[in-house]
Amino acid sequence: MFSYTIRRLTALIPVLLGMTFIVFMMIRAIPGNPAQIILGQQATKKAMAALTKELGLDRPWPTQFWEYLSGIFTGDLGVSLKSRVPISEEIWPYLAATIELSLVAMLIAIVIGVNAGIISAWFQNSWFDYVAMVVALIGVSMPIFWLGLMEQYIVAIQWDLLPTTGRDNIRDPVEAVTNFYLIDSLLNNRFDQFIEVIRHLILPGIALGTIPMAIIARMTRSSMLEVMRSDYIRTARAKGMKMFWVVYKHSLKNALIPVVTVIGLQTGLLLGGAILTETIFGWPGIGTYIYEAISYRDYPVIQSGILVVAAIFVLINLVVDLLYAAIDPRIKYK
Repeated sequence: MFSYTIRRLTALIPVLLGMTFIVFMMIRAIPGNPAQIILGQQATKKAMAALTKELGLDRPWPTQFWEYLSGIFTGDLGVSLKSRVPISEEIWPYLAATIELSLVAMLIAIVIGVNAGIISAWFQNSWFDYVAMVVALIGVSMPIFWLGLMEQYIVAIQWDLLPTTGRDNIRDPVEAVTNFYLIDSLLNNRFDQFIEVIRHLILPGIALGTIPMAIIARMTRSSMLEVMRSDYIRTARAKGMKMFWVVYKHSLKNALIPVVTVIGLQTGLLLGGAILTETIFGWPGIGTYIYEAISYRDYPVIQSGILVVAAIFVLINLVVDLLYAAIDPRIKYK
């Protein structure tokens, strides 16, 4: 297992290098000069040339790429062209916000999706099965931005039950320690803030978790139906074992591998695809961070932000592969 993990981690290096090169070249194809955007439309050519040289954007692209790559290997993600702050210092609060939102969204998706899929398979062709699969189909087809706006209009504006934007109460902000506000509010012994953070997480969490929830429900149902037709399941039922234990103890574990695969992929996609949800709900996450960087042509932030998200995505896939062996003893990594 250890040697397999090392080999997989080593194989990730060329993947991330190739992704970094592609992103580096693509963002420099975006029209617009960062120096002009920073200085404004009224800037003189002399001022623009001076700032371009100061930012190092006058050097050849291969030189810029090599300097950026050399910095990555030493843990230096570069300096933001806009704020002039090292990216490694300012990216974490945004990344923590997205991770917190994505984990809550996946928790909602897993709890509801897995159980809906199990019950649908258990009571195949029942009214619950039909309703659950129709809802899952609607969930997959529903645009996130539309669902987010409907949540805000109905739940937040019409019913005035939950807040519409932000991570906490701006009048009583959470004192950041880890930048995971659920943890920080408890570390500060502020249970009232903990509840307020949860209230802010509910609407964006549901909006972001709807599509993964629908996909997980459909995959769980399909996998469970296949397992429940197996001979050992029929034997367990013939011995008089209660259906609950047959489903949750025997069937579920053997049906988990495709479900875990989907969960891993969807978790990675949430980290990179949360920009719509973050924009609608004013969530200060990594998607918002990269989006603002694109507006300012902040090349180092775009490159490093995408690199961090891609690294997390491939690491999640590695963890999923390792979980296969824990779920199914027949799988061995040598």
